Amino acid sequence: MQYLVEMELSSNSRSKTAQEGVVFIERYVLPTLELCNKLQDEKKIIAGGPVLCSVQFALIIEANSDQELDGFIESFHSWPLMETTVTPLTNFNGREHAARPRLERLKSMAQTVA
Repeated sequence: MQYLVEMELSSNSRSKTAQEGVVFIERYVLPTLELCNKLQDEKKIIAGGPVLCSVQFALIIEANSDQELDGFIESFHSWPLMETTVTPLTNFNGREHAARPRLERLKSMAQTVA
């Protein structure tokens, strides 16, 4: 299954001094980017990347289960400092299959009213 994962640095995690910035980049940013490159090479991250002009990621991740996805996200060094949103993605065929019965019900209702 594919998931849209959006991770943004929480406002209270922003570096306030140059020294905090150095620690943040060395301890959190670079290890997270290295892991993202590895997961992309393994075809687990199939699209996305860092968002321009912010400390944020938008990723499409392929995972076999919610637990596997949790493992990926929790392995990002920056994860404890991020606000994370996960959206499970369905496919177009599944949505079409779900829409057809609704279409038939609406057509039936429209004929009854007319």
